[in-house]
Amino acid sequence: MSSMHKNQFIPDYTVVPGDVLQEYLDDLGMTQAELSIRAGLAKKTINEIIKAKSPITPETALKLERILGRPAHFWSQLERQYQDDLARLADAARMQSHLAWLPKLPVNDMAKLGWIARHKDKLDQLEAILRFFGVSSPAQWAELWCAHLAFYRQTQHCQKSAEAISAWLRQGELRAQQMECAPYDQKHFQSVLAEIRGLTRDDPEVFVPKLTALCASAGVAVVFVPELPKMGVWGATRWIGGKAVLQLSLRYKSNDHLWFTFFHEAGHILKHGRKDIFIEGKDLDGENAEKEADAYARDMLIPPARMRQFLAEKPWSHASIQAFAKDIGIAPGIVVGRMQHDKHLPYNTHLNKLKISYRWKPENAQ
Repeated sequence: MSSMHKNQFIPDYTVVPGDVLQEYLDDLGMTQAELSIRAGLAKKTINEIIKAKSPITPETALKLERILGRPAHFWSQLERQYQDDLARLADAARMQSHLAWLPKLPVNDMAKLGWIARHKDKLDQLEAILRFFGVSSPAQWAELWCAHLAFYRQTQHCQKSAEAISAWLRQGELRAQQMECAPYDQKHFQSVLAEIRGLTRDDPEVFVPKLTALCASAGVAVVFVPELPKMGVWGATRWIGGKAVLQLSLRYKSNDHLWFTFFHEAGHILKHGRKDIFIEGKDLDGENAEKEADAYARDMLIPPARMRQFLAEKPWSHASIQAFAKDIGIAPGIVVGRMQHDKHLPYNTHLNKLKISYRWKPENAQ
């Protein structure tokens, strides 16, 4: 018996109602033919009940109550329990056949992050995984989650793992469902994004609670969910009911990357439909929606005219970048990252010192 059910008795056999009925007939010395006459049922019907080929219906249970003296609910409960036991035994056999799916899942990492409980028994572990995803079998997981993942092209340096990505998305979904959000308001969301832009100069301990509260006031649930191995995902955007979900993976070594990803995802919410899911990784060039989201993030963080003006003021220095960033109200590391992306600076420049490397604490990983 598995540990999940250690406090309840779940037999690995069934009590057949027909066997119980036959015992009553034997005790009374009553034949099936006599019971058929007393009950007004065909002999074949009685025989099929005895052999478990036909169920004891509520109407039959009432007749057995009058004839045999046991309440109708006794016979009805006997039938219900029998059908439940049959279904449970059949399900247990199916679950055994699903165990081959278990090694594909990042079970240990999910357990370490507290997303699921760790079980020694493989069937218990499979049950916990299915409950986490909210599906009845691996086939239903594939039907539900692989449709989402069709929108995503995996990063080149990470091994593909639909299971890991879907687990990460599911955890974000569960977190978002727990968040109180106002109804989505696009104009309000645009206004809070302008305010959030100024948070780029703050540490995570400061900007995370402010960012999530501001977005929630506009109907957007922002969730920070640590990445799993073999994922290669930076962020994702989707809609759950009337709530927009903006999910970030904490896969960042520098602040320029985090903030560009955040505003990129915000661009999806503002510009694109509610039916699609957008999952961001490295290998996403060429998609129109991604280009639009990139353009939104780029121009929101650094206005194009201001960027052109600054680029014309060579040579660039540590001090000039800091002064420019302060003037436009963002973190200087974002300016460096933008200049590197546009090939105005090499990636190994000494100006990388202006970037801030985040060290995420457990409370930041919701």
